Amino acid sequence: MGIPYIKEIDFEYGKVEQVSPLIRRVVANNPGPFTFVGTGVYIIGHGKVAVIDPGPELAEHFDALKEILKNETITHVLVTHGHSDHSPLAKPLANWAGCLTYAKNSGVPTAKGELGSADDLGFMPDVQIGDGDVISGPGWTLDVIETPGHTCNHLCFGLREENACLTGDHIMGWSTTIVAPPDGNMGDYMRSLDKIEERNFDIMWPTHGSPIREDVNGFIQSYRNHRLDRESAIIKHLEAGETNIPKMVESMYADVDKRLHPAAALSVLGHMLKLVEEGRVETADASPTVRSEFRWKALQQTS
Repeated sequence: MGIPYIKEIDFEYGKVEQVSPLIRRVVANNPGPFTFVGTGVYIIGHGKVAVIDPGPELAEHFDALKEILKNETITHVLVTHGHSDHSPLAKPLANWAGCLTYAKNSGVPTAKGELGSADDLGFMPDVQIGDGDVISGPGWTLDVIETPGHTCNHLCFGLREENACLTGDHIMGWSTTIVAPPDGNMGDYMRSLDKIEERNFDIMWPTHGSPIREDVNGFIQSYRNHRLDRESAIIKHLEAGETNIPKMVESMYADVDKRLHPAAALSVLGHMLKLVEEGRVETADASPTVRSEFRWKALQQTS
């Protein structure tokens, strides 16, 4: 069984929608192959609110948020991770509201030009947060959950009152997420999937696309199975003597938009580094890249 993707979403750019009793969503007009229809900004609570992932610094988007929130108090601006479709508006919005920004840290730069959502290298939160921290306001409580993998500093937020998880890019309904070294780490990503699954959320709200409402843990398992299937495909290529990631991508992602192939190559590199860490693959490069050569070594280990 593949991932039961959710491609349908009803929205209007710049308009606020009440998607649950405590959650409102505003979608920024930044659609693309990596962002789907755009960045979904979540407003938590009423009166005194938190804003999660304010999104790109687009004038019309910023104006829409200010109009929507002009009669409310923003107490916290929260960021799941520092990518250009999530964090650039965090500081301007916090400055306008007179509050602080909260995130784990600024992350690790990724190779320029490889991803549709580049690193927001100028972002650093006012307050660094992590596992065990709690952000709260009138009638709402958010648990901070560290979920490294997509990036080393990725956070999810659990909304206690609705047993909901704001998942950022960790788990999305419309697509899988990219795990791109050096910021991304496939081993960490798999462990972070386990971490979210163990909390038994009733619903997940990703930054891009529609929520996952049905069989949440089953959806997470399908995400995990997808990664394991990718790993198995990589191993088959290695066993057949293929050592080059770009050639693997041409075959493994033949049915995927070619604009996504550079990102796919980075995800394959993420899998490859996990296999190197496990001692199942070797490479001569001390700091491997998508252009490195890799060799399967499982038979050597059992001989």
